[in-house]
Amino acid sequence: MPVRALWFRGGALYLLDQRALPSRTVVRRLTRVEQVAEAIRTLTVRGAPAIGVAAAYGMVLAHRQGRYRPDRAAAILRATRPTAYDLFVGIETVRASWVAGEDVLAAADAYRGKIVEECHRIGTAGAPLLADAERVLTHCNAGALATVEWGTALAPIRVARERGAHLFVWVDETRPLLQGSRLTAWELARERIPYAVIADNAAGHYLATGQVDAVLVGADRIARNGDFANKIGTYEKAVVAHENGVPFYVAAPWSTFDAARPDGGTIPVEERDPDEVLELGGRRLAPVSSRARNPAFDVTPARFVTAFITSDGVVRPDGLARSLSRRAPRLAQPAPTGTGRTERL
Repeated sequence: MPVRALWFRGGALYLLDQRALPSRTVVRRLTRVEQVAEAIRTLTVRGAPAIGVAAAYGMVLAHRQGRYRPDRAAAILRATRPTAYDLFVGIETVRASWVAGEDVLAAADAYRGKIVEECHRIGTAGAPLLADAERVLTHCNAGALATVEWGTALAPIRVARERGAHLFVWVDETRPLLQGSRLTAWELARERIPYAVIADNAAGHYLATGQVDAVLVGADRIARNGDFANKIGTYEKAVVAHENGVPFYVAAPWSTFDAARPDGGTIPVEERDPDEVLELGGRRLAPVSSRARNPAFDVTPARFVTAFITSDGVVRPDGLARSLSRRAPRLAQPAPTGTGRTERL
């Protein structure tokens, strides 16, 4: 089984600190909702499905602290990161149980189990798409670290390998925080899946020269028409893959699909600290006087998506709306509206 990103035991939430990987394995023990909010904000835990589960357990901790009402606890967690829809689904799942006087820990555990099971089924559904692929390109980290277990984009690769496929993975480094070279490479190395880390701006070369058979990524929020937000740089990969006739697949649980949002134009795009661009490992990369912009995500239009890989199977963009009417979660307290884009310099 792939590594677990988080678990709840003895009244505490334990997180594998993703900031320390790959050089150190550090586990954080959290007992207060404020700690969970800070862990989400600082990327101690990251990946849309994983932060949704972390937030669900954050609601459990708030309930046990005894000083918060459900809506106040939800507001603390909702203010952490605006783009990932799973965050709001996880919060609302436990908030609703809290308001109804139900067992909040049971609600969080059930939500966690649902995400793990969906990701496993994503692997099963997506593996046949890789039957004729030998070289797969990924971007960011959409493995077990991002989803509690199994992964989204990495789940079909894992299942295909179990079935005997000989796959090689091109791992985009994913600047500025290197989730590819730090985290995806770490997961693949643990499982002895062959890979090579490449600079983000090298992906076009390998796509254009016929050295990529498929691109497989996760997502942070998917609109009703199939436009989707994912780690910054995903849009470029989708356009270049389309230009070169390479299939482009998006893997996600249903908690990532925002059926209330008609298209990607109003998906909130988080902008993070410019120092994440200007520094690397605490070392300044640019002149002291330099300014920077740091959008954490970009939005890829549905026309560049070959198919979505879900727990219910492979869904083409033109059939997405029909599937969403049956499966996508609807929030009693909707996620924030507006673009969420900041225009500061």
